Amino acid sequence: MAAIAISATHTILVTRVNHKLSSPNSIEFTNRAFLPVSISWKPLRAVLSSSAVSIEELAAGTGNNSLTLRELCQGHVPEHVLRRMDETGYVLPTDIQREALPVLFSSRDCILHAQTGSGKTLTYLLLIFSLVNAQRSAVQAVIVVPTRELGMQVTKVARVLAAKPSDTDLEHKPCTVMALLDGGMLRRHKSWLKAEPPTIVVATMGSLCQLIEKHIFKLESVQVLVIDEVDFLFNSSKQVSSLKKLLASYSSCNNRQTVFASASIPQHRRFLHNCIQQKWTKICGKKMKYQTLLSLIQSDAPESGIIFVGEQSEKSKKAGNAPSTTLLVDFLSNSYKGSSDVLLLEEEMNFNSRAASLLEVRQGGGYLLVSTDIAARGIDLPETTHIYNFDLPRSAIDYLHRAGRTGRKPFSDEKWTVTSIITSEELFVLQRYENELKFKSEELTLQTQC
Repeated sequence: MAAIAISATHTILVTRVNHKLSSPNSIEFTNRAFLPVSISWKPLRAVLSSSAVSIEELAAGTGNNSLTLRELCQGHVPEHVLRRMDETGYVLPTDIQREALPVLFSSRDCILHAQTGSGKTLTYLLLIFSLVNAQRSAVQAVIVVPTRELGMQVTKVARVLAAKPSDTDLEHKPCTVMALLDGGMLRRHKSWLKAEPPTIVVATMGSLCQLIEKHIFKLESVQVLVIDEVDFLFNSSKQVSSLKKLLASYSSCNNRQTVFASASIPQHRRFLHNCIQQKWTKICGKKMKYQTLLSLIQSDAPESGIIFVGEQSEKSKKAGNAPSTTLLVDFLSNSYKGSSDVLLLEEEMNFNSRAASLLEVRQGGGYLLVSTDIAARGIDLPETTHIYNFDLPRSAIDYLHRAGRTGRKPFSDEKWTVTSIITSEELFVLQRYENELKFKSEELTLQTQC
């Protein structure tokens, strides 16, 4: 069974630690965690390697094992392309297509890592055809390949899918596909690009860079950038510099989607980490953190929990922005459908308002208390079963005090959990806390939508 990996890089990392109170003055940590960032699965028919920063594999069903390739693409890929796909004999999806297409159709950047012949080319071509509009006179997709031979092969498949189906009267303007490959006729390609830009360009690095440097070709209209055999390009001393410049330029474009594909990425996790650090892939922000938190709460169904949020910065206050705590309470009040009350506790509240919130918490019943670090010290809430760090604390000591709000019920053998929702850039902060406090977070996969 071949190993395949799909890394979707809208990236938020969720780490979880289970713990129980083993003595009045110590917390015994064991480890668990989640992740809605890069997506890793281990379905029955494929083993997916871990996908973001440092992610453990998680067994999970995908729920679409019985779908045909047409059914996977329905509603995304134009009908004339689906008919050409049927005529060509593409009926059942391969493992990489089954796992990757739903991710790609959700507009997420991806790394497709699967063996030769697994269907990676068709996978990213179906994404491209789902996005491009042949009526627009602009280059909308670029596929970068390391060699002329691979470029010719990819161009052939793209043109087959773009052609008019033989058994239809559908009227459509076909997508044009240009092969901009080393050894080709660049002068003729320049004229073509200026007169009637193709919809899709398949290019080698050298030829593409020549046209970009001469301002004949621009990236602003490109919706999808695919880098095929990405490990080969990064290992090529002649091409790596140009590739990095291309990725850096494309990262500044709006409405972009980037796909990397290869049969061999020796250091998959490091490569993904570099993509995020260099901003070659998109990174999700608060919106995804909200959805991630909501998914966790719905999955955990906590009896009672505290959600810790960072204090509002002075800059944010001066700008007149609402505090993160207030925004999160509003989101949960509108989106959370559970039985627990959503309550607020923060420094900016006056004494009476704080007292009212704590009184409501202590009266019994389930609660979700959204709070700054004011709730991390000196407040005894023994019914609390779950801690969620929506924002990381400022120090390891603060982390310990937050974690100490759980596991306070005497003579209980229950375990409680501390969950941290972080971006990939914050991972090193959590690792520092782990080293100082002598615990280890386990990372699992949680699939969410941006």
